[in-house]
Amino acid sequence: MNKYSLPLVISLIIFNFTILNAQNTFGIVFPGNDRDIVCQQCFQTFNQKPKEVQFSIIREQSNLYFQVNDKVWFNKLFKNQKDGLAIDIVSKEIYDCDEIIIGNPQIKGELLQPVYTSKLKSGLKPVGENLFRVNIGKISNSLINKVLEFNILFLTNNNLCKYYWIYHLESYPWDLLDMGMYLDSLTYNPKQIKTISDNEVVISNKTLKFKIPFKKNKAEYSQEDIKPIYDSLRLTDFNIKTIKIKAYSSVEGRIERNLELQKLRANSIVAALQSFQKPTIQTDVSSSENWVEFLNDIKGTKHEDLKALSKTQIKGKLNGALSEELEPILKNHRKAVLELELERIDKYVNMSPNELMNKFNASIKLGDINEALEIQNSIFEKMKTKEIEPDFLKKMEVPKQSKFVKIFNKNSAFRAALDIRQSLIVYNELLELEKLAPKDGEVKYNITAIAIKLWRHKAIQIEETKLKNQINALKNYKIHSSLIDRMLVNFHIIKAENLMRERDYENKDKSVAFINSHYTNFPLSDYDYLSLAQFFSYYANTDLSVKLLEDKAKSIDINEDLLFYYLNLTLIDNDLTQDPNYRTIMLNAININRERYCKLFNSIDKGGVTFQLLQNDYLRETYCENCVK
Repeated sequence: MNKYSLPLVISLIIFNFTILNAQNTFGIVFPGNDRDIVCQQCFQTFNQKPKEVQFSIIREQSNLYFQVNDKVWFNKLFKNQKDGLAIDIVSKEIYDCDEIIIGNPQIKGELLQPVYTSKLKSGLKPVGENLFRVNIGKISNSLINKVLEFNILFLTNNNLCKYYWIYHLESYPWDLLDMGMYLDSLTYNPKQIKTISDNEVVISNKTLKFKIPFKKNKAEYSQEDIKPIYDSLRLTDFNIKTIKIKAYSSVEGRIERNLELQKLRANSIVAALQSFQKPTIQTDVSSSENWVEFLNDIKGTKHEDLKALSKTQIKGKLNGALSEELEPILKNHRKAVLELELERIDKYVNMSPNELMNKFNASIKLGDINEALEIQNSIFEKMKTKEIEPDFLKKMEVPKQSKFVKIFNKNSAFRAALDIRQSLIVYNELLELEKLAPKDGEVKYNITAIAIKLWRHKAIQIEETKLKNQINALKNYKIHSSLIDRMLVNFHIIKAENLMRERDYENKDKSVAFINSHYTNFPLSDYDYLSLAQFFSYYANTDLSVKLLEDKAKSIDINEDLLFYYLNLTLIDNDLTQDPNYRTIMLNAININRERYCKLFNSIDKGGVTFQLLQNDYLRETYCENCVK
């Protein structure tokens, strides 16, 4: 199941009781030292609010609506006649880089007339499953065409007790952690963040990742340079299908020249590797300056003060002698990170489907299971490219004998990976196969993996205790504990979703705690990291998302979407954004995708986190340096 957006925008509290704009405040009282007394009811209701209860402001043309996902809590919040809501309409133009921002006023923009208990409750209408909204005002003609955001004032007996501004957390498709299926070995169906489609056939190939250092000013790589790498991969049984190269230059010098040089280097590596094989290698090349490692490596040296300078200022300092002095550091920053996807060489690739099937059936009759398995893989390759349809497998003439269990298991597992809609049929096939081979761990693993997916999609009835015991019992069949832990995490992801729907927040939190304490027991793909981070955020545990991603965010080869998701989570933390290490993360994001970084400061309806982040002097300085021409 993919989730593409949070049900409501997440809210952030700020308290600012300092300067009041000279405008009509409709009699709202701005309490002083008596705030704890006059706001006691409001504070108590918010303190008792389950973290799963969320609210936001929805705009439809000039109309503004307050939207909430819990009517009971809403009714608790508004009890007295003068309890209510008001909206502060804020325009981005007040944060222009040539404007001087003084202080942080209580009312930042244009305040709308408050709406009180009677109208709030009578106007609240359902708009979806567990969603309710009420109209709370209109945007004036003077603001209607400007870039706007909407802050919320919560009033108790007409006293301003809480002021909320809202930020938007970008979301991506996410799913259960990939458990894989046993074919010849455990095989994953890897998903790429943002790009996977339900109909896309992707069966994992072997992948390798390594780094190649670059010498200063060298752009060309020859076969002699690359051959030791190629030989070390031992590619006699594999071809390189794809290469992803992230090329990094050291930060001194002109950025245009640095990026040009890195592209030349990366392309020369591809050309050298291509010379060793006939099949064309698909390539994905990107390049950037290595600010992350530069700022990390000067920490603790006499040049650490460079971290406080802008990128332009640092480049100016690195002209001449200082560049030579720092060369022992800079030389380590010129590199390429290569990720190779390998595919097994198919010696039957030129055979027609019917020739393959005849040869397969002949191998079965001769009892040559190894050759049959290899031919089966060649048939699978043609199925992946849709040269043949899955029904073609029915032409296999395989006796129902235990020695052929691997053949049957592979057929079923591959069909499930090829088309998720076949999962229930495959599940029943595997249950029958289990009767033929009751002690086969690979069959039992595949049964359990599909059962978890079917439970997620409510395709079968599951007794939770029985499924949990089934997962744990896999250890008796030589299934590695890390794979069992991955299944248990998925078990609790589904359980947490079900408990959330039942509003059983206490037990939901127990499942979240289990997930948080066990995900370190096995390796995570980039898609897994993002799925887990979004799971934690979706179920109101944003702090766990930050913890999950904070180390990844500091690495130079972090996936772009993971890095920007981390920024979405953390840009609102004023303390964190002042940390010099955070500037390193932001510069990494700017280098990877400057346009995308700048869009973080767009209004919420334009895909930004919030432009009100520019109230933070540190973020505004970085934004104005890198995003405003």
